[in-house]
This record gives sequence, structure tokens and C-alpha cells, in this order.
Amino acid sequence: MLISLGNLFWMTCAAFLTLSIFSFLYRDNPFYRFAEHLIVGVSAGYWIAILYHTSLTDLWIEPLGASIAAFGAPQGTFLGKIWMLIVNIAPGALGILMFSRFFEKTSWISRWPIAFTVGIGSGLALTASFQGYLLPQVSDTLRPLVNANNIVVFVGVIATLFYFYFSKEHKGALGTVSRVGIVFIMVAFGASFGYTVMARISLLIGRFYFLLHDWLPIIR
Repeated sequence: MLISLGNLFWMTCAAFLTLSIFSFLYRDNPFYRFAEHLIVGVSAGYWIAILYHTSLTDLWIEPLGASIAAFGAPQGTFLGKIWMLIVNIAPGALGILMFSRFFEKTSWISRWPIAFTVGIGSGLALTASFQGYLLPQVSDTLRPLVNANNIVVFVGVIATLFYFYFSKEHKGALGTVSRVGIVFIMVAFGASFGYTVMARISLLIGRFYFLLHDWLPIIR
């Protein structure tokens, strides 16, 4: 198989980093630490670049420039243009105020933009959780009990809720239902753990396939 020198170099780098990470199975060593620090550093740099282009540029710099340029356009009222300018300046001002945390005398100022951001984030997350997670699950739970799947879902939800009812001792009928809830909880945890392990095994197989099928035959 013909391959360019550049591709061979990068494939060898990928193989070296993969083997460096695998070397931790023996013990901690400089190769593993180098690969670990490189991955963390590259990931941090990559996300900074992504956030610069997708958040800072797209969501602040370009809208701010457009609102400033709007003053030279005949469309729109003067008050409307002022309002748009303020709306586009405010996010940047809040972001800049967060950096006051690095200075001892002005660190208290950073509490305001952080509190503002956390409050908005909490409100949006709460609404999204209700509309995208809680309400759809409640709707799916209240389906007509016309088949086995709907019955299992309904029984599992009710039994699990009874398991987390701690205002009364779990004895008698309540204890029986709670034990059924434990079964459903363990099945859910087991399925989630199994799915996670399968995903990691899939990644491991992919790395071995790369080493044995793609890289090793080239360097022979």
C-alpha cells in the first residue's frame, strides 16, 4: 500500500501516543505522562479556538460590529439602534468584568456577572429539563396499558418512586413494591454500566485495529 511520508509520520505519532497511553497498564512512566499532558494541552487549545470562533466572534464581535454599522444605515430609529448597541455591549462587558477576579482589590466585582450567568443558566437548564426530559418521560409513562412494554414501564416507574418514599417504613405491601423498585433500579444501572463498558471496548478495538491493521503493516 502506497502512502505519503507525511501520512506515515502522523500515523506513527498516533501509534506512539496510543502505545504511550497503554504503557500505564505496566506502571506510571514518562511516556504516559507526556501523552497525557499533550492530550490535555491540545484539547484545551482546541476548545479555546472553537469557543473563540463559535462564541466570541459569532455571538458578540460580529453582532456588535453590525449594531455599530447600523448607525450609518437609514433604516430603523435612533433609539432602536441605541438599544441594539446596548444589548450587544452588555455580554462583552459582563465577560470582561469576570476577569476582575484575578485582582484582589476588584475581585468582588466578578460576583455580579458570575451570579447573572449562573442564574440565567439555571433558569434555561430548568426549563429545558422540564420540557425535554421530565414532561416527555411523564407522557410516556402514562400511555394506555395495552401491551407488555407499557405495563413494564408503568410498574417500573411506580415501584421506583415507592422505593424513594422514606416517610414510611418499608414493610408489608410498601416493602414488596420497594423491592420491585430495587430490581428495576439495578437493571437500569447494570444496562447503563454495560453500555459504558461496551463503548470503551469499542474504542479499544478501534485502537488495536489501527495499530495492527493500519500502522504495523506499513512500517514492516
